Amino acid sequence: MNMAEREIEILRGHELRLLRCTLRPPPSDSSSSHFQHSDDFAASLPPLHALISNFLTSVEAGDYFGALSSDAARLVLASPDYDLSTHSPDRVYSELLDRVESFINEPSIDDAEKACRVFLVACVAVAALFWFTQCNLTGPVDGLPKRPLPMKAWWEGSEMVEWENWARIQLMAAGSDLLGKFSYLQYLVFAKMLLLRTRDLLFEASVMSTFEIKSISWWLFRALLIHQRILDERSSSLFDLLQVFKGENSDNFGSLEKVTSYWGDQLQNGEASTIVSIVHLEAGVLEYIFGRLDPCRLDFESAELAAGLQLSVTGILGLRTVHQVEPKAQMILVANTDSESGSGAINTSITPESQLTSPNVSEASDIFMTPKLVENGIDFGKNECGGVASTLTAVQQAVILARCLLIEKGSPHGEMQGWDMAPYIEAIDSQKSSFFIVESIHKPSPGIPLRLPFCYVVYIPPIPALRKQYGEILVSCGLIGEALKVFEDLELWDNVIYCYSKLEKKAAAIELIKKQLSSAPNDPKLWCSLGDITHSDTCYEKALEVSNDRSARAKRSLAYNAYGRGEYEKSKILWESALGLNSLYSNGWFALGATALKARDIEKALDGFTRAVQLDPENGEAWNNIACLLVWEFREAAFENFEACDWNNALDWLKNPSSCPTCYELIVREIRHMVKKKNKESFIAFKEALKYKRDSWQMWENYSNVAFDVGNTGQTSSSSLVYSVNPSGNAEQTGENLRGNEHLVEFLGEILQQIVRSESRPELWGLYARWHRIKGDLTMCCEALLKQVRSYQGSDLWKDRDRFKSFAQASSDLCKVYMDISSSTNSRRELLTAEMHLKNTLKQAINFTDSAAGAFSDTEEFRNLETCLDEVRIKLQAEVCVDYAVKLKEIALVIDSSAGKG
Repeated sequence: MNMAEREIEILRGHELRLLRCTLRPPPSDSSSSHFQHSDDFAASLPPLHALISNFLTSVEAGDYFGALSSDAARLVLASPDYDLSTHSPDRVYSELLDRVESFINEPSIDDAEKACRVFLVACVAVAALFWFTQCNLTGPVDGLPKRPLPMKAWWEGSEMVEWENWARIQLMAAGSDLLGKFSYLQYLVFAKMLLLRTRDLLFEASVMSTFEIKSISWWLFRALLIHQRILDERSSSLFDLLQVFKGENSDNFGSLEKVTSYWGDQLQNGEASTIVSIVHLEAGVLEYIFGRLDPCRLDFESAELAAGLQLSVTGILGLRTVHQVEPKAQMILVANTDSESGSGAINTSITPESQLTSPNVSEASDIFMTPKLVENGIDFGKNECGGVASTLTAVQQAVILARCLLIEKGSPHGEMQGWDMAPYIEAIDSQKSSFFIVESIHKPSPGIPLRLPFCYVVYIPPIPALRKQYGEILVSCGLIGEALKVFEDLELWDNVIYCYSKLEKKAAAIELIKKQLSSAPNDPKLWCSLGDITHSDTCYEKALEVSNDRSARAKRSLAYNAYGRGEYEKSKILWESALGLNSLYSNGWFALGATALKARDIEKALDGFTRAVQLDPENGEAWNNIACLLVWEFREAAFENFEACDWNNALDWLKNPSSCPTCYELIVREIRHMVKKKNKESFIAFKEALKYKRDSWQMWENYSNVAFDVGNTGQTSSSSLVYSVNPSGNAEQTGENLRGNEHLVEFLGEILQQIVRSESRPELWGLYARWHRIKGDLTMCCEALLKQVRSYQGSDLWKDRDRFKSFAQASSDLCKVYMDISSSTNSRRELLTAEMHLKNTLKQAINFTDSAAGAFSDTEEFRNLETCLDEVRIKLQAEVCVDYAVKLKEIALVIDSSAGKG
């Protein structure tokens, strides 16, 4: 093995030692290293290897602060006399990154030493990440020194408020506030900065092809995921970065072959499968946090496969309490493992060796922590509790817990969800308790090396999140005063405001926030909280100012207020800006859709609601709005397309399609296109909406209408609504086609109704009247024709020959409807109205015969009016004759009656 190969092997060993800190507790003998090379060989290696080894020894022991204070860290961070006490945080970190870059890219060193320096910087960053993890995730937290990074500029006892506020703003630049008050935020910012710069320099340098150091991407993935876990909302910018590094991790360590080829013989028994499982588990946690259920399931299934597990839930009789006599059906977890995984063999058959749960009694009750299994009334096992639980490795337990995340995300919240999780949780309860979960986060035992393994794999809430949940429980119990103390300590000002509101002490909340602002005037979160309680846009604008226009919450609040004032265009612009900072805020996309709808921006509204359901598929309101907008867009498109048709003939095909085949084909083609393109999408959207809003009758009504639009009245195809024009076949239309024709009549009526509401053109009223006549509504037909006639009237009527012709035709149609109404109701009023209208029209037409427009009396329309008047008079005379005959009959009856009496 040449020197370069040996360098690579030693460097790989350093990487594995650092990674093992999160895989398992350190060995009892910390001096036992995989490499025991000779003194001569060690002397020929760069001295950085010794510094790295000592640094890793401190990290393995859990002494992260000691590691960051070591000679190796000072070599990276700063010289002992490097004084930056008068500089701002921005300048300090900028100079620090410049120093790191100079340290790595020193011209006088070769590629081997450059690779060592790269890894040393990564070790410093990981130690800072571990320190932040201990302080905010795993504990123990008691007795921690109150000091920032160990540079001379930040001596012990120095003021940390300014630096922590700066770090908070840096982390909130991802587009979300923090969950609460976290300790030592600078360490996370510091770790991210170093890892990002190191990775960038590594990719630029020639050492990449030789030494690679692939684990840096994994550590960067973990730092970014921790960043996301301490935020109150999902960050789109972090999501994009995390997806990049998730892909790199999968490419580097996503299979046994890749892990084995990278570390080779340095891997211990079963370690390769553990690493692969952890890669997929952490990827699944990422997808879980961002609500992507399908990728999450795939990642967890890959982790299960790598761990050699095949999990299934089955039922068997068992007991739940000490005093229970009759066994009941219990759900238990059964597994089959691949013997090659190194985790032991567990058979698929239900035997004491395959049972993953071993019952034990809780100290506080007589209830078994896990069920006591029996078979045929006999205890199912070798001991008095009913079985021997198989031993699971730590990574297998993590895989089982991951299944609970899938259940939590993929099933409705309720009592049944807990029962679905029970077999998996009981499987973990049956194992020997390990790591920090056993003890309180405040107790010193067990030590941090025992708490750190798998803390990035199992989805553990941060300490402030647990305390916040405790405060919310206090509020639900009515202990507002106690909850206030918790929320104030966590700096959860929104919760503080809520508590003071419950106590009717709004002034106290304002005073408290102003007091906090006096010590932290550049905290945008405080300004937003003050704006929430005072309802002042000025506070939100101040939050944007102090955050350099990076406060998504301030922009969202301004957008809400603008919407409330009716300033929809302004609100839309603010929502777009806020979502540009963080596009994973699903409520924001819904609000953008609602605002755009008010601003009449249908395309933007549809985009907003669509993005909302992409982020939250269970948003029934958004699904409903999408469906309604698709229908709306369908109608609007119909208006535009039907304008191209000859409206005077557009309805002819409804009575006889062969009379206007060109018009028929145009309308049917457009309907077929739009039904397929829009209403089918709307139908699907309504189906999704009703999954989550089944008690909304409005949605059911909309759904039924659209279902009929697409022909889904019993799984019928939408193609059944339209059919080809075939004159010989029209006489043999089926009942389905007739129903489709009726539906198209209704559809066109809806279009016409919306058109005449917005514009009052005579030809539209005429078409609307014809539609009503087809529907058999003579009264509405008469009203529409009357509006058509009035639309033609005016001073221009008797100066325009063509306008008179249209007016005369409309008058003739109106009077014919009057005659039909009279015939159906036996009323003379309509006939008298028609006679008066026709007489006046003919008289005016004759008077204007010598006008510049020419003679109206020689037109065919004039003669039609005369003919119509004759018909009206004949009907009136007939009505008079009928009335006279009735009177004569009544007189005759009276005479006959009188003669009989005589």
